[in-house]
Amino acid sequence: MPELPAVPGSPGLTAAAGEVFGDEGPLARTLPHFEPRRGQRLMAEAVADTLEQGGVLLAEAGTGTGKTLAYLVPAILSGRRVLVSTGTKNLQEQILEKDLPVLRQALGVPFSATCMKGRANYLCLHRLEQARARSGPGGALLERLAHWAEHSETGDRAELEELAENDPQWHDVSATSDTCLGSECPQYDTCFVTRMRQRAAAADIVIVNHHLLCADAAVRQSSYGEVIPACHAAVVDEAHQLEDVATQYFGVSVSNYRLDELGRDVERLLNAGVVADEDGAIRRLVRHGDDHARAFFGALALARASRAVGGDRLRVGPDWFGDIVDDGLALVQALDGLDGALNLAAAGESGRGSEDALGLARRAADIRDQLRLLLSASDPRHVYFVEARGRGVFLRAAPIDVADILQEVLFERMRATVLTSATLTVEGSFDYVRGRLGLPRAAEVAVPSEFDYTAQAVLYLPKRMPPPRSPDFGRAAADEVLGILRRTRGRAFVLFTSYGVLRDVHARLAPALDYPLLVQGDAPRGVLLQRFRVTPGAVLLATSSFWRAWTSWVSS
Repeated sequence: MPELPAVPGSPGLTAAAGEVFGDEGPLARTLPHFEPRRGQRLMAEAVADTLEQGGVLLAEAGTGTGKTLAYLVPAILSGRRVLVSTGTKNLQEQILEKDLPVLRQALGVPFSATCMKGRANYLCLHRLEQARARSGPGGALLERLAHWAEHSETGDRAELEELAENDPQWHDVSATSDTCLGSECPQYDTCFVTRMRQRAAAADIVIVNHHLLCADAAVRQSSYGEVIPACHAAVVDEAHQLEDVATQYFGVSVSNYRLDELGRDVERLLNAGVVADEDGAIRRLVRHGDDHARAFFGALALARASRAVGGDRLRVGPDWFGDIVDDGLALVQALDGLDGALNLAAAGESGRGSEDALGLARRAADIRDQLRLLLSASDPRHVYFVEARGRGVFLRAAPIDVADILQEVLFERMRATVLTSATLTVEGSFDYVRGRLGLPRAAEVAVPSEFDYTAQAVLYLPKRMPPPRSPDFGRAAADEVLGILRRTRGRAFVLFTSYGVLRDVHARLAPALDYPLLVQGDAPRGVLLQRFRVTPGAVLLATSSFWRAWTSWVSS
């Protein structure tokens, strides 16, 4: 082990980090198949220098460089709390369960680490209690969840291997920002999100993902406040995704799904007797809101379908809505009435009933205020659009430029920030990402991939394929995939940009394929990846976003 600086952050960190990756360094002595990589060492030294001196580093490291270890080693040796933000939950789990244990053994340096995910990944004990009260003794899944909650340290749904990724019952018992009561919740002290926050406050390495990073910043001023603790430095892995995620979280969105969920949650509390409604006024207001929501979002969907040239999104402006605006304003008034009635009910309740009613009132008020802003569509700093996804209709506003926002919520809060990815440059220059993220001053390092693509890859382009939107595309894609899998004897990751084509190809492959077939959605992503790795001949069908999770396994 190289000699560490006596004081964290003092001169010597860069040299110590570089020695870890040397021919005779701790990693070479600990890992049987470790191969020193010049690019990995250069990146580690650049990261260490940034942690030591402060500022911002843009680090592009091609696939196979091992960039995860290249930033984790100096982060650990720095002796300070470092926030690591990844593009996927799978990479979070890989860092916590695979990379950090290796480094703990190799470096011999004591440190603590924890993983933080968005609230929806955790069981909400309060919502579980409400759901069990509604379902009675017949709720088999709810009883299994209650038993699991008694023994789980984290409440993270990733522990539930048998729970499908999109199981609708999980949504009813998960901890979401809309339904969270914060410190007023009767289960606050035992809450899994509270425990997650406490672990993070005591950890040296705090691992989050970009969605949580941005969501946490967006709700920092709310009643339940920030979740991520203050950190000395941040490493943003898969940083090419940061702008898109920030655009999503610092915008505004109202959908028919969100209105439906609010109405269902109000009805549940009324049915359970948690909130009193003796004259039925609240129920009437919920039905009134449901009617206006159906009229408004139905009109939005029809207008979008009649005016959209192509794609799922349609740009809108202040004059676009026409008569639809009347339906929107009627929905605004209905939400205003529901907000007032729930606040009045809360004043007449005590304890749990009061807090639940106030939480629902806050949600109604938030949607009301956001819908009012969206209907105006007049802020030149935002772009407004209507989007359709399945049965969902979304009215959104997204900031055109998130550079100032990221400066305020990320870069200015950190003494040192490292942004890394396999794809940060354009034609060898960092200028584009500098401009998009608002980084006029930043150090740079770019190291090439360790892979020899000419010798290690084959590119095959099938001829005479129908267009992707053709009804014959699924059949043709399945035929091509089946032919390839028979030649490779399975052992393939098959990626799709469309869930519809994925399902079509799966239906055609299942009866014809002799190899184990895994499909995204059948289990949590981490579980599927692990099964894929250990099952001989396994074939995994997934969307292209899944690829980032897989490449994180092979590039470290």
